[in-house]
Amino acid sequence: MSDQRPPSSDRASQKRRKLVVMAVVSGVAAAGLGAAVTLNWPMASVVGANPGNPEQVAMGQAVYQQNCASCHGAKLEGQPEWQTRKPDGKLPAPPHDEAGHTWHHPDKVLFRLTKNGMKPPLAPVGYKSDMPAFEGVLSDEQVWAVLSYIKTSWPPKARTRQDRMNEAYEQ
Repeated sequence: MSDQRPPSSDRASQKRRKLVVMAVVSGVAAAGLGAAVTLNWPMASVVGANPGNPEQVAMGQAVYQQNCASCHGAKLEGQPEWQTRKPDGKLPAPPHDEAGHTWHHPDKVLFRLTKNGMKPPLAPVGYKSDMPAFEGVLSDEQVWAVLSYIKTSWPPKARTRQDRMNEAYEQ
């Protein structure tokens, strides 16, 4: 009985397919690991958002008015038609009050969005946004203060829901 091996071009083709599959799997694994590390990386001098702390809220209100209100509104109301893309493909600035979706995200995600802007892993590759990164502009303490101020505008039900999200995110 003769050995029925495929011609060498078939073996080479199979080898290339295996290499491509291994490269894709490795790339997906590396991207997942990168996202996990970025999302769970310990932050230096984490203060945390505490809407029950009057000093933190007052600082947050001042920082918000100086750095955020021009886009997100002096009363956290966001820009008109914030859910409809503009001609350039970007979304208008969303409200941070109860009408928006800020309270749908854990504090650490909001912190990272503010510090790093709308880029991976918190936004898809190529996502277009006017949201700047505040790294080097605001301190961690100032970002947490702004989040504390924003949270004071949410009704108890939204704050409770977001608190549960924070707990789940930590696990």
